[in-house]
Amino acid sequence: MTKSIKINGRSIGREYPPYIIAELSANHNGDINRALEIIEAAKKAGADAIKLQTYTHDTITIDSNADEFQIHGGLWDGKSLYQLYKQAHMPWDWHKPLFKRAKEIGITIFSSPFDFTAVELLESLDAPAYKIASFELVDLPLIKRVAQTGKPMIMSTGMANDVEIKEAINVARDNGCKELVILHCVSGYPAPANEYNLATIADMTQRFDVLAGLSDHTIDNATAIAAVVLGACVVEKHVTLDRNGGGADDSFSIEPLELAQLCKDTKTAWSALGHVNYQRTQAEIGNIKFRRSLYIVKDVIKGEKLTAENVRSIRPGFGLAPKFYEQVLGCRANQNIPSGTALSSDLFD
Repeated sequence: MTKSIKINGRSIGREYPPYIIAELSANHNGDINRALEIIEAAKKAGADAIKLQTYTHDTITIDSNADEFQIHGGLWDGKSLYQLYKQAHMPWDWHKPLFKRAKEIGITIFSSPFDFTAVELLESLDAPAYKIASFELVDLPLIKRVAQTGKPMIMSTGMANDVEIKEAINVARDNGCKELVILHCVSGYPAPANEYNLATIADMTQRFDVLAGLSDHTIDNATAIAAVVLGACVVEKHVTLDRNGGGADDSFSIEPLELAQLCKDTKTAWSALGHVNYQRTQAEIGNIKFRRSLYIVKDVIKGEKLTAENVRSIRPGFGLAPKFYEQVLGCRANQNIPSGTALSSDLFD
């Protein structure tokens, strides 16, 4: 398995802090200035990347009144797919200024293309990586086209079974993708934490021989932090300026302060994971002296036996280890020993 990949010079893998992607999605709410503000907020919060979605309502669906094109229930109840994506899409002429602004402030920017024309647009902007959305994981021709760019790829796996995931990985690898991460995902908006089955992340890593991460649609950060401990090297989270902003994705997105906390806490979780270690850490060394040890707790005269009345296991730790307690009982002192003396082997026969 590839131990790491790089996106725009940043190494990604289990040996590196988690790569945090702020998903802008539809949270621009039709205002390019809002999109720019989210990019700047993501940078300030400490995210590694900002991610867009590149499609139009005409490239992702068609305008149809047929029932199968209507949304029933959930966040977008009553809309047609065409209406939803017309509201939510990122205008293509915004991409260049958004890419320009991200580069100016030093945050990586890339996108999820939803058809071949979107790939062409993103290639013209020299996108450093590509993301395949969960709903597009079964679009193997799209995956093939993206893989042929030779850029790093991240693929979400919401709704996909193991056979579909393997097919997508094989197509990516067979068509030139050398750097790949797959993201465990639950495609609910929002998704309940108890449906995430985070144990799947470690299984993905072994089963598919690939780096794995998490696309998180829960409404807080706990699931993402837990995922890092279980091996996620990438975390993607929808980000908005205002969860109550009324946009298509606002209600299940986190706000800038929550994003900053996510960046901080996932890195803490990663650093706490470390490696297998049974040696004392630097923080412990100064406290060794406060462990228990054997002490004389009642004055003992030369020749007197050591007993349970005059020897006890107490703190601090300057005497013999407590494991010698039963062995020293009955031994005779070879000198007078005042109470409060740390017991050592040269004090008795």
